[in-house]
Amino acid sequence: MNTRITRLGLSVCGVAALLAGAVACTDGGGAAPARATKATGATGAPCANGTYTWFNVDKRDVLTGVAAKQKLGKGGGTLTNRIVPLHTPPTAVTFEKGPRADVKATLRSLGARIGDSDAALGDAYDFADVHRAVPRNEPDSTVVEGAGEVVEYTWVRAITADFRYACGNGAPAVGRAVGWDTDGSGILECSTTVPKVDPGQPLLEAARMSCGPDSPAARAGKA
Repeated sequence: MNTRITRLGLSVCGVAALLAGAVACTDGGGAAPARATKATGATGAPCANGTYTWFNVDKRDVLTGVAAKQKLGKGGGTLTNRIVPLHTPPTAVTFEKGPRADVKATLRSLGARIGDSDAALGDAYDFADVHRAVPRNEPDSTVVEGAGEVVEYTWVRAITADFRYACGNGAPAVGRAVGWDTDGSGILECSTTVPKVDPGQPLLEAARMSCGPDSPAARAGKA
């Protein structure tokens, strides 16, 4: 499908059950806080000026919302189907062993580990805010030029990593941090197979939900 996309701006709306039972419909709540920080088995006070060691760092794009497919005739049109929220990306730190280190410092260290230059912003660093507003799942009046059955979806790049915080002879803190550093949206056309898409990508998951598991769009194309 030969398409051209135009963004016209945000419109406010409630969540509707648009996928005919394909997914559960929940309240997207654009300003809802992410999951609270947890401490399971963390005791004592952490040492000062310690060093973080990060391992098992994982980055992956995760589908956060998808709309029902919309049929457009010749010449295309505006996408009006609302996006159903599927997933709220958390920002949290779980301490599994040892003292409970500083949560924001832990998340800032993870941000630096993944190469985010904003990690030096201190308390103003969004990635380190456990009350960070989640991406909104509202339609933003996307205009598509071209016929077909079109689906709009949203995603985030989720970050998960294990860490060890230690200094001197003090007991180390061991745990896991999760967050997200990028969010975006996209469209797909149900009869079009997109090449160079790895299995598990948000595009393929959105296609399976809205176009059907046997649709061309739900299959990863060859390079």
